[in-house]
Amino acid sequence: MTNSLTGRVALVTGAGVGIGRATALLFAQAGATVGIHYHTSKAGAEEVARSIQANGGKAYLLQGDLTREADANGVVDQLIEKTGRLDILFNNAGSPLKYSTIEACSLEHWHNVFNVNATTAFLVTRRAIPHLRASKNGSIVNNLTLSIQTGGAGGGGVYAAAKGALQVMTRTLAKELAPIVRVNAIMPGVIATAHHETFSTPAKMEDYKKQTPLARNGSADEVAQAVLFLASDAASFMTGAILDINGGRFLR
Repeated sequence: MTNSLTGRVALVTGAGVGIGRATALLFAQAGATVGIHYHTSKAGAEEVARSIQANGGKAYLLQGDLTREADANGVVDQLIEKTGRLDILFNNAGSPLKYSTIEACSLEHWHNVFNVNATTAFLVTRRAIPHLRASKNGSIVNNLTLSIQTGGAGGGGVYAAAKGALQVMTRTLAKELAPIVRVNAIMPGVIATAHHETFSTPAKMEDYKKQTPLARNGSADEVAQAVLFLASDAASFMTGAILDINGGRFLR
C-alpha cells in the first residue's frame, strides 16, 4: 500500500488558497497531474501551478464559478481534454460567505451558502463520475467542517447545515459508486488559513488552542496529508469514512 499518485490525474477545487493549495502541491509531489481550479483567486492559483511546474510536475489552471452548471461541467471537461482521464476529485471549494444566525438569515443568503458549499460539489461530482468510474481506481474526497458537530456557534450555523448536506452526500455516493469509486471526507477543526483571518479574530484563535488537547491549531499541510491518504491506495479499503482532523477538540 502506498500514497503514491504517479500516473494519476487529480482535480482540486478552490486550489488557489488554504487547504486546496496545500493539497494540490502535495498531490503533485506524490506524482499526480493536477487540475488547479479557482473562481476568483487567480493569483494564488497561478502561483500553485508555477510551483508545481518548477518542480517538474504537471498542472493545469481551470477557472469557473462552480455554482453554475455550465462552469462546473466546463472545469471537468477541460481537464479531460488536456489529460484524457480523471482519477481523483477533491471537492474543497466552499465558504460561509458571512456569519448569520438562522433567525436573521435571509432566504437569499441561505441559498447562496448551500450553493457554494453543497451545489458546487454536486455539480462537479456528477460531471466527474463517468471519468472516475473509467479510471477503475477513482477516489472522491469532500471537505467538511467541525462545525457540523458543534452546530456552527457564533453565526456559522448556515455554513454547518450546508456542509452537513455534503456529509450525507458523501455517504450516499459511497454506496452509489461502490465498488468502483471510493468516496470519503475530511472534517477539519480549526486550521490556520486565510479562512480564519476572515471569520475569526486572533483572540478566538488563541481560545481555540486552549480548547484543543494538542494545544494548537492545525495547518493546511497537515490537512493535505490526510486528503492524500484518503485519495491514495493507502486507504484502499475505506469508503464512506469521515476523517477527523481537529487535534482532539471534538472526540466521537
